[in-house]
Amino acid sequence: MPGVYYSGAVLQHLVGAKLDGSLGKGAFEHNSYSTADAPSGRAGDFFIGDVAIHVTTSPGEALLGRCEENLNDGFRPIIVTTRSGVAVAEGLASRIASGDVPESLRGKELIQLDLGLRYAGLDQAGCFDEIFQGCHGVAHISHVSNYEDQAYVANVCDHVIASINASGTVGRVVVTSSIAAVISEVDLKEVVRRPVFYEDRYPDEMNPKRTPDRGQGYSMGKLVAERTFTEAAAKNGSWEMITCCPGDNVGPIQSAHQKDMGPWQHIIEGMLKGHYLQTGAYRPWMTVDVRDDALCHIGLLESLEVENGERYIAWSTDARNVEDICADISRLLPELRHDTPPVTDNFPERIQAREAEFRGIWAGCELRNDRMREVTGVSFRPLDDSIRDCVESLIAVAGVIPKVRA
Repeated sequence: MPGVYYSGAVLQHLVGAKLDGSLGKGAFEHNSYSTADAPSGRAGDFFIGDVAIHVTTSPGEALLGRCEENLNDGFRPIIVTTRSGVAVAEGLASRIASGDVPESLRGKELIQLDLGLRYAGLDQAGCFDEIFQGCHGVAHISHVSNYEDQAYVANVCDHVIASINASGTVGRVVVTSSIAAVISEVDLKEVVRRPVFYEDRYPDEMNPKRTPDRGQGYSMGKLVAERTFTEAAAKNGSWEMITCCPGDNVGPIQSAHQKDMGPWQHIIEGMLKGHYLQTGAYRPWMTVDVRDDALCHIGLLESLEVENGERYIAWSTDARNVEDICADISRLLPELRHDTPPVTDNFPERIQAREAEFRGIWAGCELRNDRMREVTGVSFRPLDDSIRDCVESLIAVAGVIPKVRA
């Protein structure tokens, strides 16, 4: 329709959807885009506790007045706007600095959080030079395209490290590793010898069978990244590197394409559709909720109790066999009437014959997360919550259709 602009409505709905994903549906009221603040008496477009959130593409005088009312009423106003709206907001900041605002806004500070989406090719030198300028903390979570080639992994690390050094502002980097860099063994007898899974444990790297061809490439590549960053931070001296080793990530997805990733959410998608495979060496899932994983990374970036080169494991210490997780879907969400499929075990007979032995080894392991809890204060969700939220999001967000009982 001519003369009608939809960008403000779209922005408000996007913010609302993001809040729903973070806080849960029903945690706050969704107001319609056409509903004005003043007649309804509401504090903003979204009202959560003592925070009033204003969503607009054009912050101006009227918004300034509502922010003043927020402060007078004991609320903390937050303005969410577009990149073009930032220029207007910066003008308001200048007026605040000069005192050309109502009394209640004088001396206040307008803080800008830039959440712009940027692209960087990890394979290219200087990939993050511009992006890291002015940053104080970096969470390096990205996958490389090939963990089997350790020289390639180190080269990608060098590209990111060069951008960190060039920034002159980055003080801490959290590098995402994996529990594979803690527990992955080519010989499970090593797990029997060292059954406590904690930060100071490393795989047996002296075993001559520990090679990419034996399925150890991912674990080996993660350790290359850990050590490359740790050594670079020590050499530079102006920033420090902390390692986060997450467990098997389970929990809600926020975008449809994530059902194909994971791999754990993708396996649960398969369970819903009626098929899934037995886990390698009959290892139980050792899980962390994706939301807790994110909180661990944030906590490590903020903590005053960590030092360069330290590593921390992010997992709940819950361990559950894959077939039990599949059965949990019906237990947690009986209304789905999920047709629980049996597990498909494609291992050769010589491996299947040792199933009880392998399960006994895993059952004798002790999973620890006390160090992470101590330095971040994170409380880990139970696995039941992660499974339920994962299933519900796969259906609602990705449109997965479960196979149901006749």
